[in-house]
Amino acid sequence: MRLFKRASDALKDASSLFVANLTTPRSASRNPDIESAVIKATNHDNTRIDYSSAQRIFAWIRVSSHYTRPVLSAISTRMEKTRSWTVALKGLMLLHGVFSCKVPAVQRIGRLPFDLSNFKDRKPNLKHHEAFIRAYYTYLQKKALFMSQHAQEQKAGSLRKGMKNKPKESSMMQDLVWLQNLQGLLDVLLKIKPQKEKMMNVLILEAMDCIVVEIFDIYSRICNAIAAVLVRIYSVGKTEAAMAFSVLQKAAVQAKDLTQYINFCKDFGVIKASESPRIVHIRDEDIGALKHIIETASSKRKNEDLIPKPENNIV
Repeated sequence: MRLFKRASDALKDASSLFVANLTTPRSASRNPDIESAVIKATNHDNTRIDYSSAQRIFAWIRVSSHYTRPVLSAISTRMEKTRSWTVALKGLMLLHGVFSCKVPAVQRIGRLPFDLSNFKDRKPNLKHHEAFIRAYYTYLQKKALFMSQHAQEQKAGSLRKGMKNKPKESSMMQDLVWLQNLQGLLDVLLKIKPQKEKMMNVLILEAMDCIVVEIFDIYSRICNAIAAVLVRIYSVGKTEAAMAFSVLQKAAVQAKDLTQYINFCKDFGVIKASESPRIVHIRDEDIGALKHIIETASSKRKNEDLIPKPENNIV
């Protein structure tokens, strides 16, 4: 039965490749070579990953922004047609890799061109795999919107260059909103979690490696941003200070949630979880110090002793 399934899946991929190579017109939005590479990178085999095809796609993206549209079109077409959790997960991992290319065209994508929020596999009794796919999709959707918003803010900042009275740095409110958005991304990331030991295979473990790397990238940015905010906290108003206090409280909770998540990943066998850096928890004294700063913010006193020292807090 398993041999028959492999043969059937291989036939599906071969048929898709034949159609892509034979009928795909070359245009600004479609490219037969790219579509073939996407099909190979998202094949039905859940025992291996075609890294070489994925790397070809990433190379195209880095070479020219003109390849972004046909890559997204090919991934979208593949995702919209599939009812296989294997193909769907490989497609999401491929898109995650495209995001990591960090080129301007990718950062401006905005809303994803396909929807897996209600994904269902054609086979029954795969609800945990389906939930994993939906959670991963939800994160990538939110990340795409976050990157697009950040790109627009950067563009607006560049347009202000040369104007008189241009602010030398972003406002505290902008930084705090950006921080809250990062914390929101981390919350969504921590929901991507395999629920049963039966889900343990090469593909799921590879996806979890990607998730863990992403988690620590987001978490480190949160920590660095909080440290930068605390340095400036004495000079802001009560509203910004109260918002910073809320952010710090949220960071303390997320540090605990992150510790539990990484411990779960280690037990599950995720390699990157074992290589993760130490998670430094925010102490109650640090939160208390910030509360003290909030209470004295209106006086604008530059008392450095009120600011948590880097060696003692989250940095």
